[in-house]
Amino acid sequence: MPRVLITSALPYINGIKHLGNLVGSMLPADVHARYLRQRGHDVLFICATDEHGTPAELAAAEAGLPVAEYCAQQHEVQAQLAQQFGLSFDHFGRSSSPQNAEFTRHMAERLRDNGLIEERVSDQVYSLDDERFLPDRYIIGTCPVCGYERARGDQCENCTSLLEPTRLINPRSAISGSTRLEVRPTRHLYIRQSVMADRIREFIDSHGDWPVLVTSIARNWLNVGLEDRSITRDLSWGVPVGWPGLENKVFYVWFDAPIEYIGATKEWADLDPEHRDWRSWWYETKDVRYVQFMGKDNVPFHAINFPATIIGTGEPWKLVDYIKAFNWLTYYGGKYSTSEHRGVFMNDAVDVLPADYWRYALLAAAPESDDADFTWESFALTVNKDLAGILGNFVTRTLKLTQSRFGAVVPEGGEPGDEERALYLGVDEALQSFVSEMEALRFRPAAFALRTLWTQGNMYLDRTAPWSETDVARVACILRTAINLARLHAVVSHSFIPFAAERLAADLGLRDDERAWPGSAADELQRLEPGREFRVGEPLFPRIGDRSSLGVWIGQMEERFGGPASKARAG
Repeated sequence: MPRVLITSALPYINGIKHLGNLVGSMLPADVHARYLRQRGHDVLFICATDEHGTPAELAAAEAGLPVAEYCAQQHEVQAQLAQQFGLSFDHFGRSSSPQNAEFTRHMAERLRDNGLIEERVSDQVYSLDDERFLPDRYIIGTCPVCGYERARGDQCENCTSLLEPTRLINPRSAISGSTRLEVRPTRHLYIRQSVMADRIREFIDSHGDWPVLVTSIARNWLNVGLEDRSITRDLSWGVPVGWPGLENKVFYVWFDAPIEYIGATKEWADLDPEHRDWRSWWYETKDVRYVQFMGKDNVPFHAINFPATIIGTGEPWKLVDYIKAFNWLTYYGGKYSTSEHRGVFMNDAVDVLPADYWRYALLAAAPESDDADFTWESFALTVNKDLAGILGNFVTRTLKLTQSRFGAVVPEGGEPGDEERALYLGVDEALQSFVSEMEALRFRPAAFALRTLWTQGNMYLDRTAPWSETDVARVACILRTAINLARLHAVVSHSFIPFAAERLAADLGLRDDERAWPGSAADELQRLEPGREFRVGEPLFPRIGDRSSLGVWIGQMEERFGGPASKARAG
């Protein structure tokens, strides 16, 4: 059984992440990690905050803080939110760590030694008032194609035309608004990806099992032509290059950020001597399967740029075995926007409802095959139908009916019959479907399979109707079987809804050995023997409103976060 290394794309440091960021990388990575741990795999789940680059500097300036202090504060905020959502990272590191700086410089030096880095002079825009070179996206002006007045130097978001800063009409600094700009020569390091194109294509082609979303993006970049890429910037915040003549340069954030997966693993090891064998996950390893999770915009950096870095070093660092990428989660058909306060962000989400509501509902509509649209109506429907109406309802009526007829203990009496044998078949089939989807990393179908598993309980109770059965022994058998099915739900649902699953397991008083991954339903649905005590707790998933108040709640959410109700009010 191979060990499994899992990394989630690093959330950027400047601001709290929205639900699209969550479902596009961190959440499915966590579900995969939790599931594999349950199945007995040795798992290492790594993530970190991505802290370098111009946006971090600008966000810190806006907050009135030194950039290092700002990043430290924001890392703590993101770490706390990750904990609130149950993201089970083995380590949540920081790309500004000394460990990442060490590995970034090491890899750059190996690339240089192998003739794959060269120094070049290029012309870039310099702001006299800001006293700095400006990245293309921090130069704004009027688009020469469509006349949009806030086009960026790299692309006009209005007409999507690709631009150069020098083509903009009336260009100005996006930082200060200064128009005192001039073009100056500057020296930078370039990784010679063009000479590595064949090796990268061979690497991509060797992974025929990757999702089409990933391979199509990667091959498109290769077909257009892999260009040499600058890996340094004229900034003060970042990993210093430190080479002669480049003392004032730092490495480009997209060069050092993926290397932080390794850096964060070393951070994890440095915090605990028991992890001193951390290199076995990354270097000269033969028994590790490496899976990366990300949004589709990150695919080129992980399928091409980072592999080019690793391959170019000539050292046996671990290359990714499988890339799981996601499309966009939109909000009422549009993009999430921090500046416009549009959409739901992680801190607000857990303020509205517990994390498990979001975990399940987001994965049940995960943007795997195409973009997916979030609306409050669809979210509430999923919660009320699946979580409250199917799983929560089954658990509540099973435990309450048992308590009313036999007390809060697993009842004794009766033997399984035809209805139980039919239930075994349905449970085994649904469980196998869930396992198949989880093994294939198809999370939306896995959520559907999990829901199908939950429905087995309600259908069983509806068929057997223990509330109207007069044979006490038969009632005992039905409810004992249902309680054991609730136990199975607690185990299997753990990866999707860990908090609720843990509450249910605690209510049933499950020991560690009773939380192991289930075998056949015929065995599992008789595991909790008569006489075992349980607790009737609060409902696992209270409904969102009722028929008369649900529309009011949806309107309130739209007013708060944007949507039809807020637009109607503004109009």
